[in-house]
Amino acid sequence: MSTTLITNIGSLVTNDPTTGEGPLGLIENAALVLDGETVAWAGPAASAPAADEAYDAAGRAAIPGFVDSHSHLVFAGDRTQEFNARMSGRAYSAGGIRTTVAATRAATDEALEANLTRYLDEALRQGTTTFETKSGYGLTVEDEARALRIAARHTEEVTYLGAHIVPPDYADDPAAYVALVTGEMLDACAPYARWVDVFCEKGAFDGDQARAILTAGKAKGLHPRVHANQLGHGPGVQLAVELDAASADHCTHLTDADVDALANSATVATLLPGAEFSTRAEWPDARRLLDAGATVALSTDCNPGSSFTSSVPFCIALAVRDMGMTPDEAVWSATAGGAAALRRTDIGRITPGARADLVFLDAPSHVHLAYRPGVPLVSEVWRQGKRCL
Repeated sequence: MSTTLITNIGSLVTNDPTTGEGPLGLIENAALVLDGETVAWAGPAASAPAADEAYDAAGRAAIPGFVDSHSHLVFAGDRTQEFNARMSGRAYSAGGIRTTVAATRAATDEALEANLTRYLDEALRQGTTTFETKSGYGLTVEDEARALRIAARHTEEVTYLGAHIVPPDYADDPAAYVALVTGEMLDACAPYARWVDVFCEKGAFDGDQARAILTAGKAKGLHPRVHANQLGHGPGVQLAVELDAASADHCTHLTDADVDALANSATVATLLPGAEFSTRAEWPDARRLLDAGATVALSTDCNPGSSFTSSVPFCIALAVRDMGMTPDEAVWSATAGGAAALRRTDIGRITPGARADLVFLDAPSHVHLAYRPGVPLVSEVWRQGKRCL
């Protein structure tokens, strides 16, 4: 397998403090050597070893590919009217999910997969090289299993979210739906998934229901992640930490005990600023979490109802402007933080042995992602050592 020397990198974010400067492991005037799908070497261009081929980065900044650790991309339908109404004064609630459930159930497999690949291509153009996605818009045994089957053709990071909401057909008997989610539906879905998730929120599933669902998933070999504390204070974060969930996602409404629990655990606090932007809700306090020592990830929460964006750069800009993060912290959280939320060590960094997922920016520094919001700075994307954009 041939090696490739990428030289003339203006600044390189490695996310390895032992390799470069600061937490981002920043190297100015840098070079990389790729060996097939992996990074073989990273350092100053003046010290670069020889390789079989050479590629000139033309002075651009390079960062790890974004790791979008929370999305909902297997769906059909459109919720433009809901968004328009909300922007005209109607508050967001979990009930809007039912609209997408109806459209998703009615869609063909081909339509669902075409929609998924459309948004994956859109995300790739904006620098996302790894993504997680969930079921949750079928809410029947057959529809949840087919959503995961479709998703698994496109990513390893597939999440079973049968517990998104209680569907209308079980509105009068939520206990029966929990039994379905932890029984027949789980049996059908587990072969296609790595993760199990639950929307632990008023209007969705309470703490006891969420614990039963996540515990059943763990017994089937799925690792927990939790939609937690988005719409108000609740048990989600504490439950996530108790069950060693990889991530507690949203984390908008936190007590001091919640912050302490996250800071003293391996559970990542995944913040999803697109949701707050799209619902005019209160921003998560990233500064509070970071200062306490919690690990923070940034993700898009791309979904048709409350955060219809696939742009990690947009979320970085929001996090810096409205959530108290520095540009360095936001970029780390969208790369290495996302990898931590997926419990991966092979992505989110540019160091020897890591997967060669790279993003080149039409800018001299990663800081431009927040400095120039809305500008399409991603000029080139390499995934697993191959230029794909």
